[in-house]
Amino acid sequence: MANAYDIVVVGGGTAGVTAATTARRHYPDKKVLVIRHEEKTLIPCGIPYMFGTLKADPLKNVNPDYVLEKRGIELRVGEVTGLDRNTKKISLASGGSIGYDKLVLATGSHPVSPPIPGRDKENVFWITKSLPHLQKIFTALDTAAKVVIVGGGFVGVEVAEEIKKHRGLDVTIVEILPCCLYSSFDEEICVEAEHELEVLGVKILTNQKVKELTGDTRVQGVVLADGTELPADVVILSTGVRPITSLASKAGLTLGPLGGIMVDRTMATSDPNIFACGDCTEKFSFFAGNPVRIQLASVASMEARVAGANLYVRRRTNPGTVGVFSTFIGTKAFGCAGLTERAAEEKGYEVLIGEASAPNQHPSALPGTQDTRVKLVFDRYSGVLLGGQVVGSKSVGDLVNLLSACLLHRMTATQMAGFQMGTHPMLTPSPAAYPLVVAAEAAATERL
Repeated sequence: MANAYDIVVVGGGTAGVTAATTARRHYPDKKVLVIRHEEKTLIPCGIPYMFGTLKADPLKNVNPDYVLEKRGIELRVGEVTGLDRNTKKISLASGGSIGYDKLVLATGSHPVSPPIPGRDKENVFWITKSLPHLQKIFTALDTAAKVVIVGGGFVGVEVAEEIKKHRGLDVTIVEILPCCLYSSFDEEICVEAEHELEVLGVKILTNQKVKELTGDTRVQGVVLADGTELPADVVILSTGVRPITSLASKAGLTLGPLGGIMVDRTMATSDPNIFACGDCTEKFSFFAGNPVRIQLASVASMEARVAGANLYVRRRTNPGTVGVFSTFIGTKAFGCAGLTERAAEEKGYEVLIGEASAPNQHPSALPGTQDTRVKLVFDRYSGVLLGGQVVGSKSVGDLVNLLSACLLHRMTATQMAGFQMGTHPMLTPSPAAYPLVVAAEAAATERL
């Protein structure tokens, strides 16, 4: 393999692959290399489902390498240990170096390691994107009876549901905030999500901090700050992630206030020949431009498309991170985009709320009908949409993406009330009761 390339991408996850394929599309004459540390890369959002739904064949959650191969993008498995910006070369753990003209850093993130005494005991795990590490968790679960999950964010609740449904183990979530999913939803939506988990038999303890993990060499219990001790054969820590920036930092690239690689709106770093995207980069809010801790595959893909397109000609800009989440718990889908009512008020907005609910099919007597509930948050003075939350059937996934488009275009309640939708009895709510429009109309009318 040649030792010099036009474009080198470090990292083979969602951001790295998307940056490489986008670069190939915009610069078809360039020689492109992706170098990654892992033998296989996982589809990040599918990891919780490897604990149950995909248990029989976890390799179904592996990214296929043919995506790169069929586009003529070279792939090398190896560890990048150094970056020399003066000579424009990266060095490898296996020896030797690779030259680049343009470099994209997509080095991802690693789990936050909370300072809990006993976290180094056997059968205490973090959720990582490493298949060998996950297989160790699966093996430990095979002989476990009681599982405690520390952290009630999206990964925590999804892993809890999968273990409970497919393995039948005793599962408890311990969350330091007032509710599970509290960072993404308003409290009434969080309570609805928690109810779905509790119906399945998952125990939930909120407003609780873990004091220590007990046991000799292997974990046996989780002690909470109030003195309660929960017996545990396996403890899974799901307390967030941090950007991997050691390569960038050692090379002297500027880091942001939250520890990610600082980039401008074109995804260029402090070195104009080096771009960065995905979890390793500093994120800034679409709404106020302040740094935010939102690490999502969807955000990584957007940033990677901006970076890949801009390597030689500045074609695109990053508008900032909206924050679009969705999940499916029990019998309901939950989705959110932008600011919650609570977050908007904390940022100083005077908000206007529009709410509506309607069956997801019409007439509602059709089999399988389920209510779709929408809550919209607007700025009272401008009428501009600040965020929205949706609960209902699997169609919530598409509806919350529509909300994201409305946010990105800074639509007002009045504009959204005039939305023209396509409807069908088996696919959507009635046009007269379409909840997105009815909720917007309620807010627009109140604003008059």
